[in-house]
Parts: sequence; C-alpha cells; structure tokens
Amino acid sequence: MPRSTDTAPAESSPRPAYVPHRTERRAWVILVMIVVFMMISYADKAVLGLAAVPLMEELGIGKSTYGLISSSFYLLFSLSGLVVGFFSARISSRALLLAMAALWAVAQLPVLLVAAVPSLIAGRVLLGMAEGPAASMSMHALYKWFPVGRRGLPSALQIGGAALGTAVSAPLLTWLIVDHGWRSAFVALMLVSAAWCLVWPFVGKDGPFGGERKSAGERKPAEGAGRPLRAAGPPLRALLTNGTVAGGILSAFGSHWALALSSAWLPVYLQTQMDMTATDASTVISGVSVVSLVLLLSVPAYVDCLKRRGVSSRRADGIPQGAAVLVAGCALALLPFAGGGPVQLLLIAMAFGCHAVALPLHYVTTATVVPDARRGAVFGVVAASGTLPGLFVPYLTGHLVDNAVTETAGYTSAFLLSAGVMAVCGLLAIATIRPERDARRLNPAGVAATPQAGMSKPVAQ
Repeated sequence: MPRSTDTAPAESSPRPAYVPHRTERRAWVILVMIVVFMMISYADKAVLGLAAVPLMEELGIGKSTYGLISSSFYLLFSLSGLVVGFFSARISSRALLLAMAALWAVAQLPVLLVAAVPSLIAGRVLLGMAEGPAASMSMHALYKWFPVGRRGLPSALQIGGAALGTAVSAPLLTWLIVDHGWRSAFVALMLVSAAWCLVWPFVGKDGPFGGERKSAGERKPAEGAGRPLRAAGPPLRALLTNGTVAGGILSAFGSHWALALSSAWLPVYLQTQMDMTATDASTVISGVSVVSLVLLLSVPAYVDCLKRRGVSSRRADGIPQGAAVLVAGCALALLPFAGGGPVQLLLIAMAFGCHAVALPLHYVTTATVVPDARRGAVFGVVAASGTLPGLFVPYLTGHLVDNAVTETAGYTSAFLLSAGVMAVCGLLAIATIRPERDARRLNPAGVAATPQAGMSKPVAQ
C-alpha cells in the first residue's frame, strides 16, 4: 500500500528507543499491576448497576433517584482528572496510583456503615473523585516504561483491563449479591483495592521514558531515545484546540456516553425489560465485555500492521475511533425496535461493546501531537472532557424512564437520544482528527513529539 500524503517526513521520526532487558521485564510487571488497577476501577463502576434492582427494592427508591446516585459518581470525576493531570509532572506516578487505590477502598465504607441514599451518594462521590484520574494517569505511568514506538500492545492491555474487569467481576459480584446480599459486593471490592495497595509499593516505580520530572543532571535518557523535546513546546491552548485533540475528546465523549448508560442501566434493562434473572443479565454483561476486550486487543494490532505499511495516523488511528462510536450509536438506535432473541443480543453487544475501541485510540492520536513534557496535563484535560457524560447520563435516563408513559417508552427515548449524540460525536471525530497535519502545525521546526507512520509499532505515540 502506498504511503499516505498526510504522513510526516521520515527524517522527523526517531527510531524506537533501545530498552535494556532488565528494564523491559520490569515494564511488563508494571503493566500487569496497571491492568489489575484498571480491572478494579471498572468493577467499582459496575457494582452499583449490578446491585441496582435489589438496592432500589430495599431502599424504596425510584429510577430517578437511582440515576442521581449513579450520576453522583461523576460529580468530581472530571474535575479531579483535570487537577491531577496538571500536577502529574510534579508528583510521582507511583504515589498517585497508590493514593487513588487507597481512596477506592475507603470509599466503600459509607454504604457499609449506613445503607441510605445520602451515604450511597457520599461513597460514590468519593469513589468518583479517586477514579477520575485513573485511566489517564495509569496510561501516563505506563508510557514511562514503554518507549515511543512500543506502546501499542501495552496501551490496548491497559484499556482492555477495563473490559476484563467488567467481564470477570460481573458474574462474581452478581453471585455475591444474589447469595450474600448486595452489601457483600462492596465489601469484596474494598478488600481487593486494599490488597492492591499492599503490593504496589514493592513493585511500583516511575520508568525511564518520558520523564518530565527529571532534570538534565538527574538521569541520562535511554540510549537511542531520539532527539530531546523542546522544554517549552507549543502553548497548552494550542495543544487543546487543534482538531486532533478536539476530535479525540469527541470520540471519548461518545464512548463514555455509552459506557455511562451501560454501567448504570444495562443490568436494570436486561432484568426489567428482557425478563432476565440477575445471573443471566451478568452473563450478557460479561459477554459484552468480552466483545470489547477482543476488539481492544485486535484493532490496535491491526493498526500496528497498517502503520508498518505506511498508512497515515489519520487513517489508522483517527478514522477507526470515530467509526467505532458511530457504529455503536447506530446499533443503539436499532435496539428498541429489535424483536428480541439473537438479533437483540447482537445489537446490545455492538452498542455497548464496539465503542470501547475509541478509548485507547484517542490517547494514541492525542499523544501524536503532544510533547511528553505536557502529556500528563493534556491527558488530564482530555479525560476530564471526555468523561463528562457520566455526570448526567444516568440521571437523565432515570428521569426519562420515570416520566414516560411506560418504562419501555422511556428506555426507547433514552436510547434514541444517546444514539444521536454518539453518531454526531463519531462523525465529527472522523472529520477532525488529522494527527500528521496537526503535528506539523504545532511543530513547524520538525521537532515531533512522537514518531509518525512507517515506524515499527507506533500505535500509542
């Protein structure tokens, strides 16, 4: 396949850094811990939806109130992601991840002490504040261990930890909820978070790549790491307003809209509208997560192949992330009108599984135009903006269902609204993400933040 004309000049593309064998082994240990970190994070998100039906029955609350509790998780989620992102260059990633996981364990306590709406909201607000920076800061920490050009598989596995967390936790948490009461699921997550905190201090460490915290005399760059980045780089405003970063935010926004809808309402929808048992519903949710995981592991590998063949980052990374959100939105629009059976399950898998592809790829395209020294701050802004749907989608859905003529009509309205937003986000992302063009505009002197097409495995540049 011929090279795209949108590809940066070859001379501006440094070769992948040489990684000593000992450093590479340590990097994979860190990767495993971060994957587990993400699994816990998404299990924390999923537990409220899995426990929703017995929780609403016991506390005697309606769907609007439940939606408000679910939305409260995102009250400080985006803000904390933004704030921590700006301070990430001054604080060790090792310390940041430890503090977040410790707060996850503490956040489960309010509902265990007093099972009431205020305590549920308090716990979810604290949990959301602690999880807001989780995805962006764990990716930032991961990039310190894998050099430019070798981040494709690690990036996919980090995001894949989210799907894997839901796939593994859904049946286990449902078993606890059904056999031991819904509180037992919160206890289990508290203990798992605490266990991760005990292991991380012994293995966690900041890596040698993208070390913006190091001065020139503190540590030498890895051999072959390429030309040093400019200390200042483009202004933050220019980085955030270029089409590639804005398009990545839009794809993440559409993806997180679907994620917020599924984590809060898919278990309830399966049980109340499709007459499934809690166990059957958890099986479907696990199946959707497996679809996401397969896509997260296969699409980045295919992107690697495209880039090795000289395909531009726009075509390899940009268009697929917008298309993933667009396809998910179309499937969601059709879901209310499916007659049931295999077709309905297929649409559920597409609507709530396909969008996940956008999550690693929007970090990829963002990192293409952002220097390492500003990556943590920009990732924080991108994460804060992209995850905003969680703040209102669960409550909005509950409000629509409570105020519709029937619950079925309420879900139909919510799904069609969500589908429209996702389709618009996907189309705009396809139109605006142009990494090579924006990299040239932001680095007119030819000092690229990351390698462009034609390198070996330049997935998460």
